[in-house]
Amino acid sequence: MTGSKSLVKVCLPLLPRAIVLLTLAGGWDRLTEEFPEDLEAEFDQAFDNVEHALQQAGGKGLEQVYKLRVYITEPLEDCLEHFARILKGRPAFKNHGPLITVVQVKGLFKTSRVEIEAEAYLG
Repeated sequence: MTGSKSLVKVCLPLLPRAIVLLTLAGGWDRLTEEFPEDLEAEFDQAFDNVEHALQQAGGKGLEQVYKLRVYITEPLEDCLEHFARILKGRPAFKNHGPLITVVQVKGLFKTSRVEIEAEAYLG
């Protein structure tokens, strides 16, 4: 997740202390910057990256997320099943479901098929 740490550091002083906005949390491996071949694995990695960035910003993780914007390059019908399975399987979303908007776009960073923008309450 190249650049996410610096984004949080830059935005944090500009935002109210309780809210952190994370952008461009894609499904790439944070160490190798490689993208999974499998679409479901890419969704899963994107959520791992959001959680990691939240924790780096001093938060607990996905349980503090109240809004998600998910950008996909694949048709919605190809993504919906993977996306739903991952959301249902995440313990952080067992007791609450964030507001979710899914937008199909023509392209994302490199070969990314999924990027997640998350807003979380850290107060």
